[in-house]
Amino acid sequence: MLVKTFCAAVMGLEATTITIEVNMTRGVMFHLSGLADTAVKESYDRIRAAMSNIGFKPPTADLTINLSPADIRKEGSSYDLPLAVGILAAHGKVSETMLSDYMMIGELGLDGKLKPVSGALSVAIRARQEKFKGLIVPMENVNEAAVVNNLDIYGMENLSDVISFMNGAERYEPTVIDTRKEFYEHQYSFDLDFADVRGQESVKRALEVAAAGGHNLIMIGSPGSGKSMMAKRLPSILPPLSLAESLETTQIHSVAGKLSSGTSLISQRPFRSPHHTVSQVAMTGGGNRALPGEVSMAHNGVLFLDELAEFSKSTLEVLRQPLEDRKITISRAKYTVEYPCSFMFVASMNPCPCGYYGDPTHHCVCTPGQISRYLSKISGPLMDRIDIHCEVQAVPFAQLSQMQPGEPSAAIRERVIKARQIQEERYKAFKGIYCNAQMTEKMIHQFAEPDTQSLDMLRMAMERLSLSARAYNRILKVARTIADLEGQAQIQSYHIAEAIGYRSLDRGDWAERGI
Repeated sequence: MLVKTFCAAVMGLEATTITIEVNMTRGVMFHLSGLADTAVKESYDRIRAAMSNIGFKPPTADLTINLSPADIRKEGSSYDLPLAVGILAAHGKVSETMLSDYMMIGELGLDGKLKPVSGALSVAIRARQEKFKGLIVPMENVNEAAVVNNLDIYGMENLSDVISFMNGAERYEPTVIDTRKEFYEHQYSFDLDFADVRGQESVKRALEVAAAGGHNLIMIGSPGSGKSMMAKRLPSILPPLSLAESLETTQIHSVAGKLSSGTSLISQRPFRSPHHTVSQVAMTGGGNRALPGEVSMAHNGVLFLDELAEFSKSTLEVLRQPLEDRKITISRAKYTVEYPCSFMFVASMNPCPCGYYGDPTHHCVCTPGQISRYLSKISGPLMDRIDIHCEVQAVPFAQLSQMQPGEPSAAIRERVIKARQIQEERYKAFKGIYCNAQMTEKMIHQFAEPDTQSLDMLRMAMERLSLSARAYNRILKVARTIADLEGQAQIQSYHIAEAIGYRSLDRGDWAERGI
């Protein structure tokens, strides 16, 4: 007897429909074909145990199972449920009536319970595209999959529930989620707030400019000056996610298996802060299953690298292409996948190995050679992709002991949102351009061309401060953002002056003068 069930294989963010063909004849052999990995091949042992423990005797027959298309690699444990249902249907224990209407995924425990799997959101999107009536998933994945409308999503606790549903023995209601309510009610609640930061007004201003224009930023200063503290509060002043951004971000986290149980949509911009021992593969993505890396997990959010100079040089260099293209293509012998990775890059570092070079209250014990080698770990091409350089001084006791809180994140965020709205209106005719940091060379000449006075100031600054040629476009982009924060259509000379101040690491005398 031949029956068919349906599931999906996830590769990158896309899912491909997989047809599971189960043929049962007299005999005792088991054959599984269709380019299955070890986890899929082991599924038969889990299925037999699960059947026994829910009261079904495993069939004694010759089973031939094919996973079609046979040239697509099948990985993971999400095939357990459709395989089990297919075997039971071939054995006559499950009705075939509704098998063609539903796609299903799920890992089986030996007791018959369904365990969560990764990529449920991508599978749900594929099921709707293929015009399936519904999707059956483990209960832990139901909120994630129910984000997709026009598709019935059923969350099941165990294999017995699925059998009862397919046989019509029990009636189950599909899960319905108010997507907009789930999305909007968590957008404005943050655990960290800039009101907790005392002093550091110049650094907070730099972070506001960076958030308003989507600019990459690096903070350099002595230990304990508050670099990490302020960086962790950056998401609280970024514009809220749109529904489209949220869906794309949720899909990436779903594929990576990083969505917490019960989560439907990610409503706040992600903040990723990998340790400096992170490998190249963990940073960019890949591995045996082509999972997204840190750069993709930070999509539409912030990638924060604390102690930047402690990261291996090879790991830092792989960031150059994602920062430029805002997408990453992972090519291996068995697959090629592409993930989006449009993120704000924020980094912090000490000025020297001991951390106190240029600090007025501590003595630096590093030699000039050690300082030079330490700073040279950050290559010129990587620094070229960072728009704002911010020097951070330790907070004096008088400011640190103040009881009055600083400006709250909500007030800063309001200004940032207004600036972003100006940019969205300006770039609405340009596909894929949403903020000033994404401007091309042609767009800089069109929207950020300085007047004669500003151009003279920029020329003088580049000559006197030994600024590199690559700083020119970065300064104009940042000046455009500063003007947007003030609601001005034309860049003024003082906007250029402030933007020049954010290129301190480009100055030829920086290493000699200290911070």
